[in-house]
Amino acid sequence: MLNYNIRGENVEVTPAIREHVESKINKVERYFNEEIQANANVNLKVYNDSQTKVEVTIPMKNLTLRAEERHNDMYAAVDLIVDKLERQIRKYKTKVNRKFREREGVGAYFANVQSPEQATHQEDSEEDIHIVRTKQFELKPMDQEEAVLQMDMLGHNFFVFTDSESDGTHIVYKRKDGKYGLIETN
Repeated sequence: MLNYNIRGENVEVTPAIREHVESKINKVERYFNEEIQANANVNLKVYNDSQTKVEVTIPMKNLTLRAEERHNDMYAAVDLIVDKLERQIRKYKTKVNRKFREREGVGAYFANVQSPEQATHQEDSEEDIHIVRTKQFELKPMDQEEAVLQMDMLGHNFFVFTDSESDGTHIVYKRKDGKYGLIETN
């Protein structure tokens, strides 16, 4: 069901590390039906200060699970990642059960699969999404550099704009490392 692509940066992915990652992340399989095939992309990084960072991304048709964790112990980081992934799945399942029970697709898979902790965690993940403010604005055609300048002037972490060359709607954002990212839409 889950196929693994485990990559290490500044660390060798030993059989012991591979086995630990696969055995821990396999725990999330209980939330899926056998019909879902997914790839788990795992990136392990070790920094000069012995800090480790573990990133896991599991893209599926209508949902992408992603978690990242920093810790001094890589094995502990993997354990924490699994907890985050399970919380994401439970939260998504709750939304699906509430809103999309009759729909087909990934939502139907989640809605029909029972988890062992469903009763104990159901109350924790019953958070509703409340939109407290709505803004409307006209997208001005500009290049990426101007969009970054606009974002910085406004003091925001992201900025939506129409790319003057492609006429597509794009988003620039400020990353945790202080650099900038660009999301291009199709």
